[in-house]
Amino acid sequence: MDRIVANALKTLRLVPRATLILMALAAPVLAVTMRADAGSTIEAPALRKTGVGFVLLVSLRRG
Repeated sequence: MDRIVANALKTLRLVPRATLILMALAAPVLAVTMRADAGSTIEAPALRKTGVGFVLLVSLRRG
């Protein structure tokens, strides 16, 4: 019985330390996800369609 109580007390002493470490590790990730919602997404310009795919398809079907 004493072992169970000793192990429980040891575990309870580690909980605050583990919580602080996890918060320190998760803070940058949470900060990035919160900032990403601000609408600062940079998108690439739309590519122009040149129609090469259709020409290639027709030339391959004839050959």
